[in-house]
Amino acid sequence: MTAVILSFRPQNIPNVYSEALSEKMEKELTLLSPVKSKEELLARRDEMQNVDLIFSTWGMPALTEEEIGTFFPRVKAVFYAAGTVQAFARPFLARGIPVFSAWAANAVPVAEVVASEILLANKGFFRREVLSRKDWQSDALADVYPGNYGTKIGIIGAGMIGKLVISHLKRHDVEILVFDPFLPDEKAAELGVAKTDLPTLFASCHVISNHLANNAQTRGMIDRSCFELMSETAVFINTGRGAQVVECDLIEAMKNHPGRLALLDVTDPNEPPAEGSELYTLPNIRITPHIAGSIGYEVRRLADTMWDEYHLWVSGQPTRYEVTARMLETMA
Repeated sequence: MTAVILSFRPQNIPNVYSEALSEKMEKELTLLSPVKSKEELLARRDEMQNVDLIFSTWGMPALTEEEIGTFFPRVKAVFYAAGTVQAFARPFLARGIPVFSAWAANAVPVAEVVASEILLANKGFFRREVLSRKDWQSDALADVYPGNYGTKIGIIGAGMIGKLVISHLKRHDVEILVFDPFLPDEKAAELGVAKTDLPTLFASCHVISNHLANNAQTRGMIDRSCFELMSETAVFINTGRGAQVVECDLIEAMKNHPGRLALLDVTDPNEPPAEGSELYTLPNIRITPHIAGSIGYEVRRLADTMWDEYHLWVSGQPTRYEVTARMLETMA
């Protein structure tokens, strides 16, 4: 079969598709040189007529159904070595072309970061690290933070990332509360978590971590009414999407309660935050530049996962990461 790597962010291609994987692909497929821009796609239109498989990553263009038919009339499947496919998948699905995503592989490093931050937050690491620069022998916060025994932790959204975070945390003696209207009771019991509503979760938990999918129903869901319920030393972590959080309410909650902490890897409406935003200056808000997802060598896991998925698909075995139109209604 003939395949092409399609991404309009050409710098991503050699990072995600390692030299070792590219060699494997070339041995098993007729692998065309990557298409790296709209201009190149137009110039190579005749060549694209023979493409059976599209491999991609960040930078996958959003093609219309008509454009798919024009440029890729023979395409049988799309393998996306990255996370969300919301921006491009629907026209392919409408034409009956299956789309596979490495969203589960991209969830692995996010869950690792979140679990680490939760455990450190329960120890007061983020505030104590700053105070220790002044006088490490004096620990004014010795009796403030609960540690990681019997502590309640709140997980908002038990999708792939949320479940992986829970799996990491279950190695510790902590109590996990989950808010997720789509989580069946039997699955919650299997995970060993307690389902609850959003107010109870914010009022009860020392650390709250957001993993909601980004859709119209979840935007702005985490607002003043939630933040007002947090304890004075509670920690809010957001590695999901910034749009679920009403940013001005979060800022106000942190300003009024300096003992609280917010660890933000995503922001909204701007990422990075607009110049002059108080997110930069408040001492109890820490921002990282969207690093929880796959970075460095971790991005190779995404393409390797899609290569494995391709082998399952082409051999007629059950695949693991096909995205359906129904899934797009609730997934990130």
